[in-house]
Amino acid sequence: MIHELDTVVLTTNLRKHGLKRGDVGTVVLRHDSRGFEVEFMTLDGRTVAVVSVTARQVRRITRGEIAHARRICVA
Repeated sequence: MIHELDTVVLTTNLRKHGLKRGDVGTVVLRHDSRGFEVEFMTLDGRTVAVVSVTARQVRRITRGEIAHARRICVA
């Protein structure tokens, strides 16, 4: 089960927000078991997007995973 403040991984691209499958975010609000508000940030702490996602669009981090960095345009 995913809770508020958990770190999650995006399972699908969200082109409208410039997010890609595999991007890592933090759950800032849980909507029952149906979905979440997730904040995605750059590694230097700038918010890229706060997005409403369904439970199928994110997953928990699993053991043995490593983060990957990519460059994006942040206004």
